[in-house]
Amino acid sequence: MDLINIIEIIVSILLVVMAFLAINSKSLIKSVMYLSSLSMLAVVGFVIMKAPDVAGTEAVIGSGLVTSLFVFTLLAVRKVGKEQ
Repeated sequence: MDLINIIEIIVSILLVVMAFLAINSKSLIKSVMYLSSLSMLAVVGFVIMKAPDVAGTEAVIGSGLVTSLFVFTLLAVRKVGKEQ
């Protein structure tokens, strides 16, 4: 086993753990953060698989845009909930 195989195994295990934590988290903001880290680990996986175009797209869309959209939506929902 070389170093790349070990890194692939570690990233794969972390992907499964982050997905499990994102699904089972009681707090929505923690779930969004776990989902963001899951997306960043997917970027690492795509780089290891030698797919830099997919990794770049996942980094920009999956990690950046979707995470910020989720966070802003959670903040907006909390503001509306406090007004009533």
